[in-house]
Amino acid sequence: MKIVDVETLVFTYTSTRAHDRAGHTHPAPPHDALQTLTTIVTDEGVDGYCFGGSKETNDRVVKPALLGMNPLDREKIWQLFYRRLQGSRGGLNDRQLAVVDLALWDLAGRYLNQPVCKLLGGYRERVPAYASTMCGDEVEGGLNDPAAYGRFAEALLAQGYRALKLHTWMPPIEWAPDPRRDVAACRAVRAAVGDDVPLMLDCYHCYTREDALYIGQELERLNFYWLEEPMDEHNLAAYVWLADRLDIPVVGPETLEGKLWTRAEWVVRGAADILRGGVRDVGGITPLIKTVHLCEAFGVRLEIHGGGAGNLQVLGAMGIPGEFYERGLLHPQYDYEAATPWLKACIDPVDSEGYVPISQKPGLGMEIDWDFIDEHTVHPR
Repeated sequence: MKIVDVETLVFTYTSTRAHDRAGHTHPAPPHDALQTLTTIVTDEGVDGYCFGGSKETNDRVVKPALLGMNPLDREKIWQLFYRRLQGSRGGLNDRQLAVVDLALWDLAGRYLNQPVCKLLGGYRERVPAYASTMCGDEVEGGLNDPAAYGRFAEALLAQGYRALKLHTWMPPIEWAPDPRRDVAACRAVRAAVGDDVPLMLDCYHCYTREDALYIGQELERLNFYWLEEPMDEHNLAAYVWLADRLDIPVVGPETLEGKLWTRAEWVVRGAADILRGGVRDVGGITPLIKTVHLCEAFGVRLEIHGGGAGNLQVLGAMGIPGEFYERGLLHPQYDYEAATPWLKACIDPVDSEGYVPISQKPGLGMEIDWDFIDEHTVHPR
């Protein structure tokens, strides 16, 4: 089997979310948005798909590199992109690498008529989810004060969630960040949900050591489950300092570049109690599984960052905790269930017990709505 083409289809959809200038997601009025679909095409009539990817990078770098290769040689291909095409790393960032790798895994699953989690070594078919909120805002009826977080937490429990994570206020809000307001929101949520619900905080990512320590100590009093990315992750020494002073688990690195090698350094240095990684943070399923095995070797927990089909399939194969699936981002004024109209079914429905099933359909388990995509295509394959 050989790769004969890499196609990038561009289509429109109606979105109800937007990003502020700091990159944080918030609800927005309905507006036209663009989505891409990367397809790896073979000479045997089996293709692999992943939503996302740059058409320019796919056409300029990915396609010329992949033509004629066996798509089942995923390790060889990942090493090719990472090690031998270093001059193109400006376009081959971790998210772009992940799109190619995910499409290859999807292709393998479709070719072998198996879900990716079984190809990786099946472990479970459902995973408990936590509701992951959007960042705080200044919108009436949104997440504009600590009491609003408490009300939203009650609503999320009523929807079936059994664990919650807060993202609090961050720039470009003029007065943010504010460690005491973050703690007030955490107090409000704990009061709303009671003592037994696991709660986590992912706050402003560049607090000082002193502010991060204050927040962590207050979360210990509130019996929070973990504290995530409260300081600049490039400052490894600050995380070593913080983890040594807190009993609450410190989680990281989340967004720091460096793939599995960065995470190895964090384990060795004791910079975090729980490691963090997702398919789009480290460059795909192939390096994320390496990170899983790294954590297993050191006896360290790995919590998967973000949602989506790829992360779900990895969770289905993880024999170490990985306790939760991160479902979101959620907001009182945002319809998460309607966010992916290019799929026939939501990839991560949550049941009344707070679990998300891991699709057992071939590949990544996505049911692509080709009629929707065909009707909204602006740049054909």
